[in-house]
Amino acid sequence: MAIHGQGESSGKVILMGEHSVVYGEPAIAFPFYATNVIARLEDLDTSTTDQLVSSYYIGSLPDAPHALKNIKLLIASLKEQHHILGNLRLTIESTIPAERGMGSSAAVATAITRAFYDAFSLPLSREQLLTHVQISEKIAHGNPSGLDAAATSSLEPIYFTKGHPFDYFPLNIDAFLIVADTGIKGQTRAAVKDVAHLFDVNPQETGQKIQQLGYLTKQAKKAIIENSPEKLALAMNDSHILLKSLTISNDLLDTLIDTARFAGALGAKLTGGGRGGCMIALAQTKTEAQEISSALLEAGAVSTWIQGLGVHTYA
Repeated sequence: MAIHGQGESSGKVILMGEHSVVYGEPAIAFPFYATNVIARLEDLDTSTTDQLVSSYYIGSLPDAPHALKNIKLLIASLKEQHHILGNLRLTIESTIPAERGMGSSAAVATAITRAFYDAFSLPLSREQLLTHVQISEKIAHGNPSGLDAAATSSLEPIYFTKGHPFDYFPLNIDAFLIVADTGIKGQTRAAVKDVAHLFDVNPQETGQKIQQLGYLTKQAKKAIIENSPEKLALAMNDSHILLKSLTISNDLLDTLIDTARFAGALGAKLTGGGRGGCMIALAQTKTEAQEISSALLEAGAVSTWIQGLGVHTYA
């Protein structure tokens, strides 16, 4: 009998708490459905090895580049655990840009795992899913927090504090989020290192900024629960000012953020590791979000996406 399976996952956006989360302050992330990954699995009787079809690589999975080691290990682990001996063709279609802080690697692993369990009609619990995704994420990122894995497979925002369980809460805000890609790979490791250096040079001032970022994240959660886009926007704006002072931003991000505000955004900030990657903006209506999106593309963004929040997403 032919084997066919399909799995899907979304991208993710960090709304608040970049970098301060490293120092024990909270962060907020949530699934971003405007970008997604679809993985398809089918059996291959005529092949001697597993095959991969993707925009990055097409060919024998064992011969795939080192950058795809996480996928090779994940497939090998899934096959071994379930005693699958035959060869498979894995097809991956993704609209999530890689290395932009949008959870691309975790989303791919989530979609692959779901496709595998679907292909072999196996029940998949959330705990099992996250365990498999972490196998891939440890190869991709070394010591992942698990936030990307949780957010790309979730239906709700996640309030996350290092060393504590994830706290899921309702996305309840009548607004639209615009995400714009700078086209530049994020520089997370360098940025984290430089913030640590700022702590060494000026621990009191840097510590105060980190605590303030944590406070703004708490205010953002409260604004979401109370359905107050204006309060969320203020927290976003103040957050970007602090992140910029910590050297996390760059000229293009600042230009896009200024452009979004000038075009009518309630608030705007960078998202993710910074110095590239993406920025986000909050708009009251879909029409305003579309106008902001157009302005961002004219100002140098390579791609933009819009996601309705609250009732706009789940209605």
